[in-house]
Amino acid sequence: MTTPAPDIARTRRGRLMLIALFVLFFGSAFGAGLLRLSGWMPAGLRNHGELLQPPADLRQSRPLLADGGAYDWNPAARTWRIVVAPPPACAAECERLLADLDKVWQLFGHNADKVEILWLGPLPAGAPALPELRPLRDDAALRAALPRVDDPAGVPLYVVDPNGFVILRYAPHTDPAGIRADVARLLKLK
Repeated sequence: MTTPAPDIARTRRGRLMLIALFVLFFGSAFGAGLLRLSGWMPAGLRNHGELLQPPADLRQSRPLLADGGAYDWNPAARTWRIVVAPPPACAAECERLLADLDKVWQLFGHNADKVEILWLGPLPAGAPALPELRPLRDDAALRAALPRVDDPAGVPLYVVDPNGFVILRYAPHTDPAGIRADVARLLKLK
């Protein structure tokens, strides 16, 4: 019986294919590792707001609603909060901000009942009665617990988790779409 001689071209092609598969698999894994170590993240995974490290703790604060009732954090309800702490002489900017936050809240759709907007201090004149809005009495201790609340550029916004921790801060004049995207991602957490 005779053994056929191996085809040199076929053997070379098989080896090249094996090397190409090896480079394709391990090269992409190596590239992903380099991107991860460099700190790069896809745009869809980045926060639009500033992640506060460590988060500010508001659980000891006992905010009062504008009508005098106590506002309870109630972690079991899994309600996220957007906190606004405007300065006393806030007029046109606060009206625009209130309208933007109302649009953001409406865009949450079926998850809108899991988000509240807490307004610290008096509402702007002629503010509409919104179902998501919880006006709070101005409280110096609560205001002091919010990081960099007295921003000369305008009114910063904060996202508070269901337990009462301030986890995100948004600079004044932030695009409301970024707030909606971040809170929508947080609402998916169970």
